Amino acid sequence: MTASLPASVLPSPQDTAPSNHHSLGWGAPPSAQYEHLVQPLRPLFERIGESAAEREQQHRLPREELRALAAAGLTRLRLPPEHGGAGITLTELFGLLIELSEGDPNVTNALRAHIGFTEELLNQPPGDWRDGWLRRIAQGELVGSGFSEVGGNVLGRHSTTLTDQGDHWLLQGAKFYTTGSLLSDWIHVAAVTGQGDPIGALVPLDTPGLSIEDDWDGFGQQLSASGTARFADMKVARENVKPYTGRFGYSVAFFQLVHLAELSGIGRAATREVAQRVAVRDRVYGGRSNARSSEDPQVLEVVGHVRSAAYAAGVITLSAATALQRAYEASALPADERQRAFDAAELEVSQAVTTVTRLILDATTVLFDALGASAAKRSAGLDRHWRNARTISSHNPRIYHTRLVGDFAVNGTPPPSDRAGVGVLPGSASTEK
Repeated sequence: MTASLPASVLPSPQDTAPSNHHSLGWGAPPSAQYEHLVQPLRPLFERIGESAAEREQQHRLPREELRALAAAGLTRLRLPPEHGGAGITLTELFGLLIELSEGDPNVTNALRAHIGFTEELLNQPPGDWRDGWLRRIAQGELVGSGFSEVGGNVLGRHSTTLTDQGDHWLLQGAKFYTTGSLLSDWIHVAAVTGQGDPIGALVPLDTPGLSIEDDWDGFGQQLSASGTARFADMKVARENVKPYTGRFGYSVAFFQLVHLAELSGIGRAATREVAQRVAVRDRVYGGRSNARSSEDPQVLEVVGHVRSAAYAAGVITLSAATALQRAYEASALPADERQRAFDAAELEVSQAVTTVTRLILDATTVLFDALGASAAKRSAGLDRHWRNARTISSHNPRIYHTRLVGDFAVNGTPPPSDRAGVGVLPGSASTEK
C-alpha cells in the first residue's frame, strides 16, 4: 500500500527525476533536495486525499493511513541518519506537512504530538532515554498527546497525578483533546507529583487502567481522535517516566506552525476541488451570464481568489518554518543569543497566525460562490474544508497572537515564554491538543 523510503539516506538526483506538476505555481520548494524527498510519499498523500471526504462521512479513523505513513518513513525523517532518519530540516518537514494536509488535515493533526515529541528528543543531549526513544521512532512506533484537561485549571496546570510507589509510579486522572492517542502506540502524558511538581511519562496503550474514548464531537477535525483518556490507578514503569521536565525553547511556535501547515494544505485542497468542479460544470446562469463556468470571468476570479489565498498561506508558513530551523540551530549558542532565536521564531509564527487563518477561512467560504447549490450537498464534502479550518483556528485564538505582535511592534515586548507552559512541561491546551 505504501511507497518505500530509505531509512538513512535520501534518493539522489540521479535516482529520481524531479516532478514539478504537483507544485506548479506554489512557489519554490523548501530546498534543492525537497522534490527527491517528497516524490516517494506523494502517491500515498494522494491516496489519503482521495478517501478523505468518504472517510469523514463514515467516521472511519485514519488508522491505516497513519501506519502507512510510518511504514513509508515520514515519521522518522527528522531523525539523524545515524538514528535511522534522513536529518531533514524543519522547512522541509513543514513542506511535507502542507502536502499531507492537502490530502487530509485530520491525519496531520493526529501526528502532531508525535512530531512534537520527536523534536523534543532532538533537543535533548545524547543518553539512554533519548537514544532509546529515537530507536522506537525509527522502528515506526507512534506517540499521541495526553496534555490538555477540561475544567477550571489554569492553562498549563494539571490535575492528573503521578505518584511514586517505589518500584513503579501510579497514574491517575483524565485528559481531553488527546489528539492521535487512540491511533498511536504510546501517550505522552503531562502530570504533577504528589508535591505538585511537574512530571511527564510515556504510557503504552495496552496498559491496564487506561481507557480512551472517541468522544470528540467537534464539527471539524472529526477524525483526529481527540477524545478523552482516563487513567485509573494505572501502573507506570519507572523507565517510562521522563528524566526531565523542560521543553524545547521554540515548542510553542512549533506546535502552532503545524496548525498553519494544516490550514495551508486545506487551502490547496479547496483550490483543487473547486477548480475541478468549475472545469466540468455545464450549467449557466441565464440572464446573468451565458458563459460556461470555465469561461466565466467572475467565476474564474473566485477560483483565482481561492488559489491565491492558498499560495500566500503556504509561502508564509514555509517562511516561518525557516525561523524555527534557525531556532533549532541556535541550541549551541550562548543563552542570550539562543533566546533571541526562540523569540524571533515565536514572533514570526504569531505574525503568520492571524494572516494565514484569515486567508483560509475566507477562501473556504467564498469557493461556494463559484458553484451552484449542488456544492452544498453533504455528499460533495466541500464544507469539510471550512469546518476543518475553523476548528483548527479555534485551538489557538488568533486574537492573542495579534495582540502579542502589536505589543512587540509598539513596546518591543518579546513573546512571553511561559504563556503555554514552556520550561514547565511539554504542551498545554494551546500547544498539543
